[in-house]
Amino acid sequence: MSRPPSGSHEDAAQAALRRVRREGRWWWVQAWHARRIWRWALLAAATVFLLLVVLRAPLANWFWNEPQVEQLLDRGDRALAAGRLSAADGTGAREWYQAALALDNDRPQARSGLARTGQAALQQARIAVQADDLDAAQRALDLARELQVPQRDADAVAQLLRARQHTGAGFGVLLGRAEAALQAGRLDGSADTALPLFQQVLALAPTHLRALEGREDALSELLLQARTAADAGDVARAAPLLQRARLFDAGHVDLPASEAALNGALERRLLLGRQALRAGRLESAAGHYQAVLAARPDEASAQQGMQQVRDALLAEATRLAGDFRFGPAEQALAQARELGTAESSLKTAQQALQQARLAQRALTTRNAPRAGREQTLQLLLERFNDAQAQGRFLTPPGDSAYDALREAQALAPQDPRVRAAASRLLPATRECFEDRLRENRVQAAGECLAAWRALGRDDAALATARLRLGQRWLALGSERLGRGEVSFAQGALQQAAALGVPPTAPEYQTLQQRLHDVGALR
Repeated sequence: MSRPPSGSHEDAAQAALRRVRREGRWWWVQAWHARRIWRWALLAAATVFLLLVVLRAPLANWFWNEPQVEQLLDRGDRALAAGRLSAADGTGAREWYQAALALDNDRPQARSGLARTGQAALQQARIAVQADDLDAAQRALDLARELQVPQRDADAVAQLLRARQHTGAGFGVLLGRAEAALQAGRLDGSADTALPLFQQVLALAPTHLRALEGREDALSELLLQARTAADAGDVARAAPLLQRARLFDAGHVDLPASEAALNGALERRLLLGRQALRAGRLESAAGHYQAVLAARPDEASAQQGMQQVRDALLAEATRLAGDFRFGPAEQALAQARELGTAESSLKTAQQALQQARLAQRALTTRNAPRAGREQTLQLLLERFNDAQAQGRFLTPPGDSAYDALREAQALAPQDPRVRAAASRLLPATRECFEDRLRENRVQAAGECLAAWRALGRDDAALATARLRLGQRWLALGSERLGRGEVSFAQGALQQAAALGVPPTAPEYQTLQQRLHDVGALR
């Protein structure tokens, strides 16, 4: 057998080696491509996972709400086709479409359904007008307006409805009732009087000539009554008549003259009140000021005048008590209470009355035997010392230092011990006032001031002390009003006025305005 040449074997070996190398390189290329594919697959899977985590709620809502919305839209379409446009139990077309919008406010089918429901309501209103079912027509028209149909379309149906109402028997009857009430002079005050009836007619037919003329005549007569009442000084009657006329027609031609008549009557009443107050005719002054306040509750001049009347009545009660005329003094106190005097001021006057009674009782003992008077005086001075030591200068009535001193003065006015007691009590009341004022205890400071005033009527510092206490009341009233305590602020304003703070004082006007703002003085 012959052998192939050695060169051919070497060539075959070289070819095999090259094939092996080529196949090995291809495997490596395949492995490298496989690794790249797995990397991209893992990246895509991670991305999908993150998207599912982030968008799980919107996707869930979409998968969950979509069937519900379609169901609601279908029910709305069926209700609209059946003419059931709105229902209180929620089964009307409007309610179904609105429920669909609540789930998906971008759903155009729901908005379109509501628009079609509005047009259907307009059509129902037209049909009801033709059938003379005016109540049903009004309800359908109201529904159409609520669904925001075009204004011109709704106005056209409303005009048809008014026209049918005008031609109906009810309109003519209503107009006849209004004109009959005008002829009978029943202008206002109840639903079956002329002005309210004419207003109902004009609500149906705003340009109806007879109704406009009837209302004009009724208003002219009402304003004439107001001017007549004002000329007679009856401002409490004139003011509400003017107010009612202004509600019916704020531009009536007779309104300015009627308001001028009322203003003039109020000024005359205020003048008469001031004159009566200066003359001491307190009941008459109170009547004038009350009439002004009945017409204008926020009239500052009348409020100030009423406060002056209250103060004068309290002073009169104190003076009468000092003369031992207890019956008239009690009457003056009762009048002051009826006029709204502050309780603290009434309390001070009542204490003066009680003290006067004690003084009268003490006078009856002056004719007793000398030994008996000395024993009584000793007891009174002991009561005085005990009450002074405990700070009971003016209260409680009958058991205060002042009461014991007044009885002792009535029994032995020139006794050195009594005069020494009086000289000790006056500085004590001043000190009591200053201490209580520093502590912001305005009620207690007022009691100390009352004792000071009773013991030192001629003390020049009393006026300044009263003013300081009044200003402190205003400061506390303003502070408490800021915390919502309106009643306290009202009382503080009254206390300040009673203590002589002028209504023109800035702090007084500030608190008064704040009370007006919250409606407390209206």
